[in-house]
Amino acid sequence: MKGKTLKYIILLATVSIAGVFLIQFAFIRYSYQLSEKQFTESASVALKEVAWQIMLATGTTSNFESITPVEMISDNTYLVNVGVFFDKELLLSNLEEQLKKHDIYYGFEFALFNPQEEQMDEGTLITAAGDVLSSNYSFPINEDYTYYFAIHFADRKAYFSSRLSIWYFMTGLLMLVVFFFGYTLSVIIRQRQLSEVQKSFINNLTHELKTPISSIALSAKVLTEENITETPARLHQYARIIQDQNARLMKNVEKVLNLASLEKSRIKLNREVIDLKSFIDKNCELFRQSDNGQKLHVKINFAELNPTISADKFHFANLLSNILENAVKYCETTPQMVITLTRSKRQWVLSFADNGIGIPKEYRKKIFKKFYRVPTGNVHNVKGFGLGLDYVYKIVKAHHWKIHVSENPTGGSIFTIIISA
Repeated sequence: MKGKTLKYIILLATVSIAGVFLIQFAFIRYSYQLSEKQFTESASVALKEVAWQIMLATGTTSNFESITPVEMISDNTYLVNVGVFFDKELLLSNLEEQLKKHDIYYGFEFALFNPQEEQMDEGTLITAAGDVLSSNYSFPINEDYTYYFAIHFADRKAYFSSRLSIWYFMTGLLMLVVFFFGYTLSVIIRQRQLSEVQKSFINNLTHELKTPISSIALSAKVLTEENITETPARLHQYARIIQDQNARLMKNVEKVLNLASLEKSRIKLNREVIDLKSFIDKNCELFRQSDNGQKLHVKINFAELNPTISADKFHFANLLSNILENAVKYCETTPQMVITLTRSKRQWVLSFADNGIGIPKEYRKKIFKKFYRVPTGNVHNVKGFGLGLDYVYKIVKAHHWKIHVSENPTGGSIFTIIISA
């Protein structure tokens, strides 16, 4: 799948999902408003019927049409003008009957107005389970009414939930589908990225192995010439080429084999107590004896610090070698490295500052991934597999240390390893 096609698919999928969610939420909003309207109408009709039943029970229905029995104060608070004296028991029995009749099976609070004291009597709370409790709600008062009661529906969520449950279920189902779709899409993207990385790795591996093999084959052909012994200098030159290319070939094969061994099992460390300064001195000197190392100028700045740490000598030495080798490979001038050690609380901060080409900020978190190499367009001046820093990261993690890379203010990069003291 081409990159542009994948981008179009992602864009189309995103727009489609966003559109579906907008439609879904629009339906939920409309349904909520409709349920709210239905509740208001049902409550108003039920309360009007309560007023009628009370007036009917007291034999004073003649003036029913002349009053406005139900006044909505807010979405969940109503005043019901009865216009005739009534008692609490009569009110409660009619309230429960009429509310259930109109499918309002939820808790409510009510209070009767006391015209002698010109205030509401103590409110009563009727729970959804039918329990009768005292209410602390502050009921409103209407000075134009004489005999009336107030009712407050404390929680209408249950009413709305019962009517919107199907929409909630559909929304949850939709979100689940979107989640799995997004997960599937992310897997496809990761597989595509992995495919590109593996393709790049195979190309680099083919080149890195083919070049020394071709050089060895060419040199071997020259050595089979009958008169080669007559030119010892030429014989020595091609023998040296075979030796160098064989070493290069062995090094590349060793990298691939090390990668395979690290992938098959967890790294087992053979920790030893080592003197950090002398260990780094020794390994820097060994690196300087190699072909690449002869170009590198290393300055070690430990001040007066001379700590000992617990580490695996073999893997720690390879870690140092990889960092030093990168400092040489990715430098366009005379490579230089400054190794600094500082103390931070209970940690040692070991920094490797080079003067190389540097690493753009957007790639710094990716360079420790297997096979990853910083893009350089169509120019590939430095060959490699993208395994060195992946190995460094695995060794650091195995030691329970931390590593990060930052920009060197004087040019290049700074690799910082935080070692637990």
